[in-house]
Amino acid sequence: MAQSLLTLYNIALVDVLVQKQGSIMQKYKLSVFALGAAFAVLVAPALAEDTQATTASPVSYNFGLVSDYVFRGITQTTHNPALQGGLDYEHNTGLYVGAWASNVRWIKDSGAIATGDANVELDTYFGIKNAVAIDYGYDFGYVRYNYLGTYTPQIGSINADTTEVYGAASYKFVTLKYSYSLLDGFLTNPGAKGTNYLDLSANYPVEDVGMTVGAHIGKQTIVGAAADSAAFSPSSGYTDYKLSASKDFNSYVLSLSYTNTKGATSSFWNPGGDQWGRSSTALSLIHQF
Repeated sequence: MAQSLLTLYNIALVDVLVQKQGSIMQKYKLSVFALGAAFAVLVAPALAEDTQATTASPVSYNFGLVSDYVFRGITQTTHNPALQGGLDYEHNTGLYVGAWASNVRWIKDSGAIATGDANVELDTYFGIKNAVAIDYGYDFGYVRYNYLGTYTPQIGSINADTTEVYGAASYKFVTLKYSYSLLDGFLTNPGAKGTNYLDLSANYPVEDVGMTVGAHIGKQTIVGAAADSAAFSPSSGYTDYKLSASKDFNSYVLSLSYTNTKGATSSFWNPGGDQWGRSSTALSLIHQF
């Protein structure tokens, strides 16, 4: 583009040379050349920025380590560290698709496996999110929680893979999200179609210190026959809470979080007396690129 502009000015310069001679011609020559050069210098950086913006990759990656992988207030690694990573593709229309993985321990440690093991969680998802006005946005999608491994479930348990659809609405830094389980099974529990989770979160950027502080409250509700099973006695649902703070160090995000639950007293969340929903403080470092 910048070269095209200079070509136009060279044509103009030829016209001036034909019409003018002597010192007057030289003055016009210098003036037109100077104007063209100055214009090119001013426009070229803007064109370069536009080119970079339009060629920015729609694909992003993340990889990191967390001291305790906690999901909806419940540890997924029985309070042990996890390696995690994922990739995402987002189109300029708001459509997105992605995958994310982490090591887990809860399936085997819960006693739901008779033989074998499943120690990797692989989430696959797609959806659409956009802003509808200044400060307002929405996000609708589908997610499948896949637990990889070769195993035989115990009698009364099923394969742990779980599928949900979700919808979220946001205003500034506050988001309200609702997730609904589509399949008959929820985690390793049969007869739980319609199990749902309501999530209210706020993530406020503190620009003076370059940090983001967060607060969250969620409500997990087990429904269907699973709600009356021994696994979820005496309580089929619970509430979880989270407080967090994070800081981005040149694409390395360091986060500290505190989580706790109320009502996660059933045997499914406390196998062998190990309280998976007890208070937990976790430190994580995630590289985003």
